[in-house]
Amino acid sequence: MQSNAASIHAAVAEDFAAVNRTILSQLASRIPLVETIGQYIIESGGKRLRPLLVLLAARALDYRGDRHITLATLIEFMHTSTLLHDDVVDESSRRRGKATANETWGNAPSVLVGDFLYSRSFQMMVEVGSMRIMQVLSGATCVIAEGEVQQLTNIGNADIEESDYFDTIQGKTAMLFEAASHSGAILAEADPDAERALKLYGRYLGLAFQLIDDLLDYQGDAETMGKNVGDDLAEGKPTLPLIHAMRQGTPAQAALIRQAITDGGLERLDEVLAIVRETGALEYTQRRAEEMAAKARDQLALLAPSVYRESMETLTRIAVERQV
Repeated sequence: MQSNAASIHAAVAEDFAAVNRTILSQLASRIPLVETIGQYIIESGGKRLRPLLVLLAARALDYRGDRHITLATLIEFMHTSTLLHDDVVDESSRRRGKATANETWGNAPSVLVGDFLYSRSFQMMVEVGSMRIMQVLSGATCVIAEGEVQQLTNIGNADIEESDYFDTIQGKTAMLFEAASHSGAILAEADPDAERALKLYGRYLGLAFQLIDDLLDYQGDAETMGKNVGDDLAEGKPTLPLIHAMRQGTPAQAALIRQAITDGGLERLDEVLAIVRETGALEYTQRRAEEMAAKARDQLALLAPSVYRESMETLTRIAVERQV
């Protein structure tokens, strides 16, 4: 079994190189600032997992054409546009260890370039030429936007249940993973069972990734993650480690975390970290992530053995073993 991220990309190395070339060509604009900001965020060190899912899903189902390159590129543009918008909404100054676009150029250019990338992605959707893929991706953009609004309305709300949390991360994160693998399957003209399996694979993989992201916010560090421990707490985001800690902690511990979520900021970070560790919240979040990864892996049983399926299986393990 392949065991590292580089080996996953190796399975579709030529396709991935073509996606990178297409990204650069599709960033072309008569407005220099559009290209400057677009290239800055796209080249800022992301894993490009969503376009990778398109490539792997299509190839695992024996797709032989070249429209998966355009599809993978537009998925990356959709993702990048959400990053630009998210950083403005969250007032973030760092992403992946670098200054965010809004920190460098300001909020207005970041939002507008995000709009440009969204618009370009829909132009490429027309190029792909599949009404079903357009239906899936246009629907996904609405769900993602709703997920972001839901997360915004949850800020400072310590009464969020675990089910509410999963609804939020399904929208804001897992939906684009799901749309990527699902659209790749549609492009390959998969039968209904395989199409549904690839759709669910992306969904569960996306949930696993977000769970680990939320776990790492309470045990990572700025040097390895490109952000600080407790960033979610500082913003008043009630993620699963906090939800579980409130549920399992003493009334006094739960009250302290509730107040920390309501207030935002990092004044009580050390106390919150201690409660999160004491209540087993990180281990619980890790287990839930592993459950999601296992569900994703189960969906691949319908696929014929191939290097692409093997890479998709490996990705479910990397999702829950990563430290960044």
